[in-house]
Amino acid sequence: MLNNLFEIIQNRKQFPQNGSYTCQLLQAGQDAILKKVGEEAVEVILAGNGQGNQRLVEEVADLFYHTLVLLSANGLTLGDVEEELHQRHLKKTK
Repeated sequence: MLNNLFEIIQNRKQFPQNGSYTCQLLQAGQDAILKKVGEEAVEVILAGNGQGNQRLVEEVADLFYHTLVLLSANGLTLGDVEEELHQRHLKKTK
């Protein structure tokens, strides 16, 4: 699902649509996107501190989405993150 979501974000970046929240974020720029990532990170922390599993899942989903928008805005992909994780795994298994 993360790959599908990232494809949608990339599509909105390439072909903006009126009323799209993703397009609004991308048009607002880096600072606005970073602010949303920060807000969502705080909400993950709060949810993880006793708001229940469902709330935690909801907030992590929001954080993932906004992080994918940030990657897209910077010309990066989910694959770049996956490659970094793969390289880290390789270092630990040596």
